[in-house]
Amino acid sequence: MELKGKKIVFLGDSITEGAGVADIAANRFDNRIAAKYGATAVNYGIGGTRIAHQHKASDVPRYDLCFCGRAYDLDKDADAIVVFGGTNDYGHGDADFGSFADRTPATFCGAVRFLAAFLRENYPKAKVVFLTPSRREGDERPDPDPRGQGADKRALIEYVDAIARIAGEEGCEVLDVYRRLGVNPNDPAERARFTADGLHLNDAGHGKLAGLVGEFLETL
Repeated sequence: MELKGKKIVFLGDSITEGAGVADIAANRFDNRIAAKYGATAVNYGIGGTRIAHQHKASDVPRYDLCFCGRAYDLDKDADAIVVFGGTNDYGHGDADFGSFADRTPATFCGAVRFLAAFLRENYPKAKVVFLTPSRREGDERPDPDPRGQGADKRALIEYVDAIARIAGEEGCEVLDVYRRLGVNPNDPAERARFTADGLHLNDAGHGKLAGLVGEFLETL
C-alpha cells in the first residue's frame, strides 16, 4: 500500500491517544507514520476505553465509549483503519471473554467479531487492520478484574490470540504487536527504556511501534 497522500484512521485507547508520550505532535506513533510517509493521520484514541460493551457503568464515563460504538463515526473517506485495543478489556473490563462464535458486543470475542465485520462492511474502501495489544507489566497473570468473568479468567495472550483469530476470520489484516514489537515491560531494563509506567509506551516505545506499523501498512 502506497501511504503517501493516504488518510489513516487510528481507533484506540490511551496508547493511541498518547498517554506516556512527552511530545505527542512529533513522537506519537500515528504522527510519526504520517510524517515519514506523507500520509494524514486521524486519531480516535480515548484513554480507558474497551473494545466490548460493559455491563456496569464506569466511574469515569469516557471509559464506556467502547470501540464498537465509536466505529459508526469514523471518517468515511479513510484509506486505512487501524484498530489498537484490548489491553483495557483485559485490565479492567467487565465483559465476559465469550466464545469465538459470539457476535454480540457484550462479550470480548463477540465485540471483536462485531467490530471487524462492521468496519469491513461500512468502510469498504479502507484497509482494516487490527493490532494486537502490546505487552504490559504483569501480563502473564490472569485478568485482574473478575467482574463478569466468574472463574473464567485469562492472561493477556488469550486476548491477543482472540483478536488475531477473529479479525483474520472476518477478512481483516492483523499485526501481532504483542509478539513483534520487541518490548517486554516485565524486563526492568525494557520497562525503563520503552515505557512510561509498564503499560503506556514512551517516546522511544512509540518510535518502535511507528516503525513496525508503518512497515506493515506498506505491505498491504
